[in-house]
Amino acid sequence: MSADTSTAQATPSAEDEVLDLCRDLIRIDTSNHGDGSGPGERAAAEHVAGLLHEVGLEPEYVEAFPGRGNVVVRVPGDERGTAERGALLLHGHLDVVPARAADWTVDPFAGEVADDCLWGRGAVDMKDMDAMLLAVLREMTRTGTRPPRDLVFAFLADEEAAGTQGAQWLVQNRADLFEGVTEAVSEVGGFSVDLDGRRTYLLQTAEKGLAWLRLVAHGRAGHGSQVGTDNAVTRLCAAVTRIGDHTWPLEYTATVRQFLQGVSEITGVAFDEDDPSALLATLGTTARWVGATLQNTANPTVLEAGYKHNVIPGTATALIDTRFLPGRQAELMATIRELAGDRVDVEVVNESVALETGFAAPLVDRMRSALEAEDPGANVLPYCLAGGTDNKSFSHLGVRGYGFAPLRLPAGMDFAGMFHGVDERVPVDALGFGVRVLRRFVATC
Repeated sequence: MSADTSTAQATPSAEDEVLDLCRDLIRIDTSNHGDGSGPGERAAAEHVAGLLHEVGLEPEYVEAFPGRGNVVVRVPGDERGTAERGALLLHGHLDVVPARAADWTVDPFAGEVADDCLWGRGAVDMKDMDAMLLAVLREMTRTGTRPPRDLVFAFLADEEAAGTQGAQWLVQNRADLFEGVTEAVSEVGGFSVDLDGRRTYLLQTAEKGLAWLRLVAHGRAGHGSQVGTDNAVTRLCAAVTRIGDHTWPLEYTATVRQFLQGVSEITGVAFDEDDPSALLATLGTTARWVGATLQNTANPTVLEAGYKHNVIPGTATALIDTRFLPGRQAELMATIRELAGDRVDVEVVNESVALETGFAAPLVDRMRSALEAEDPGANVLPYCLAGGTDNKSFSHLGVRGYGFAPLRLPAGMDFAGMFHGVDERVPVDALGFGVRVLRRFVATC
């Protein structure tokens, strides 16, 4: 065996590594229950840091709170490119939502490969992207590839609980790690859907904003045997019913309008602004995601009241999950307060901004070129995410964020249902595809 052949075998490519990298991350339980009770991200963050040290990088490990690990590393690029357009941030979160093993076909933290897919919690949200970033970064470092601009890779904690111990904390306390960053790419974009038999990739260029609200209804406390004329529970239930039953008007942001017009051109189904249901039906399971981006939403999620069967409580509370379109937060809050009615306080528990950036941008052109090079003839459209990502936190540093975790998926796969769902899985060949696209992207970014 020649020395060259031996060296080639000893130096794996990004495609060679990505499956094992993803499987190893899935096997580290980083469940985020939102109350600090989970095992935390330290083990996964230290594992990531070790993988980077292994190829000669010097990442920084940062904890906002014991066990909540974040890893950040900067890769110097061409000085002229950095001066012209700043540094690019590529980020992913290491935490996952909890999974109850009894509900799954496989152990959610075993990282099993079956039916040509890698199964496990985090397979699509978002340890697949973490693994693809790691594979590309390790390959770049091994081969001495210099990117056209500075790249900052970040592997973050706590995204599933608003990034309080992750991106949000880093932005507030360690903004120096992101000095010069102007643009970012992360999750929930770049995946394919089947439209009338034509593969189409959705690039995320917008996100709805979030406001988690608490309603507190007030009434007269008393004995359960009395005639109730001022009951906090009744008042709360009426408010929750009004909010839950409210029909929010359809509103089309620039991103959503461009997306629906593109779908119409591809499928031949007309875009009816008054009733887009026929056009949405062409999207299959993705219609659930897209439908939620056509209007503000408000969903009651938790009710709490009382402490004994025969005691009328003086207060009753409810939690409401609201999401608003870009530029519509004030409108949403005014409507919620009106629907809540008298003697029901509306408190903001947590809120984060809505985002929208242009599809006609040089960075988007490079994403499109990378996708088209690996899948010639495919369509690429912008879309708005109904949920949120850590791009919200980085926007406070003036960073424009996009969703670009490229995956070529089989037609009919319920990809949207994989997020926080049972039997989460990603096709093995989609991981290889994503690595190839990201390799092309970072070489031209």
